[in-house]
Amino acid sequence: MAAPNLHKGHCLCGNVSIEASGEPRWAGHCHCPSCQKAVGAAFATYAGFLAETVRINGDTLKTFRSSPGVTRRFCSNCGSAVSFEGEAWPGEIHLHLVLLDDAGMFEPQGHVYVKTQQPWLNLDDNLPKRMKLAKDD
Repeated sequence: MAAPNLHKGHCLCGNVSIEASGEPRWAGHCHCPSCQKAVGAAFATYAGFLAETVRINGDTLKTFRSSPGVTRRFCSNCGSAVSFEGEAWPGEIHLHLVLLDDAGMFEPQGHVYVKTQQPWLNLDDNLPKRMKLAKDD
C-alpha cells in the first residue's frame, strides 16, 4: 500500500526520480536571476518540503553550487532542474513543482524577487508579490 500523501515525479527523461511525503510547507514562484538561468524561463516554481521527507534518486543526478550556500540538483542527461537547497532555509528542499506527477494539486501562494522579474512578464494572477524575501530585509 502506498504511503499517504506520497508525491512522486521524475525529470524529462525519467532517469531521476523524486518522492516527497506529506504536504509542502509552501509553493511559489521565484523571479531571481539565478533561478531564471537555472530553468531557462522567466521564473521557477517550487514546492518547499522538509528535507527528511524527500528522496531524489538517479544515476544522472548532478549537483551544482550556484552561489555560496546554494546547491541545485539537475539531471545531466536531459537537463531538467530538480531541486534547490539554500542555507537560508535549513532543513528544506525546494522541488521544481512541475516535476511532480500531481503538481496541479499545489497552488502557488505568491511571487518572490519580483524586483528582478522580466519586464515583459505581466503578473495579473492576484497572488502576493514580494520584492525580496523577509531574510533579505
